[in-house]
Amino acid sequence: MTPIPSSQLLDALNWRYATKKFDPARKIPADLWSALEQALVLSPSSFGIQPWKFIVVTDPAVKASLVPISWGQKQPAECSHFVVFAVKRGLGEADLDRYLARTAEVRGIPVDSLAGFKNVMLGSIEKARAGGYLDTWQTHQIYIALGQFMAGAALLEIDACPMEGIDPAQYDEVLGLAGTGYATVVACAAGYRAADDRYATTQKVRFLPEDVITRI
Repeated sequence: MTPIPSSQLLDALNWRYATKKFDPARKIPADLWSALEQALVLSPSSFGIQPWKFIVVTDPAVKASLVPISWGQKQPAECSHFVVFAVKRGLGEADLDRYLARTAEVRGIPVDSLAGFKNVMLGSIEKARAGGYLDTWQTHQIYIALGQFMAGAALLEIDACPMEGIDPAQYDEVLGLAGTGYATVVACAAGYRAADDRYATTQKVRFLPEDVITRI
């Protein structure tokens, strides 16, 4: 694989912004969207467990129904694709067994050979459960996937807007997540900026590198 020029990466990250107004007439081409879905699938997570589900919403009626439970923000309705990031609550041994079965399948090895790895993971999960931070730990993984999705979108010149200003419980009801063990954490609208979105030309404000980076 040939690395992209560093300038291409920085240009993409400078180009992106939290898009406030999307052009509802512009849709993300199928090949580009497929690449973004694969970027989600390829997201890293602790132990590789992947404690998540990504709900891609393109149905206009469903997207419109999310606006009132998103503090009235219109991005869900106006964007091309709307992604809801959900976490698996109460992760347990059955979830580890599912992951290990997939590992054995992909790598062509006996699942029994992963017993030691399972014990390590199970020990960490049970320690987190006893400490009351298991769901918090897994929720943090969601933001790794969100960051990868947004960076990938920028490189493809697709606009995105991460959204925490939503009602997770009501999202769960609308999307059929209630009772599944998965719960909404955050969402991200993706598509193309409207020509009159004034935020597109607003200068990006960031602290200087020396203010936020310490080299030791």
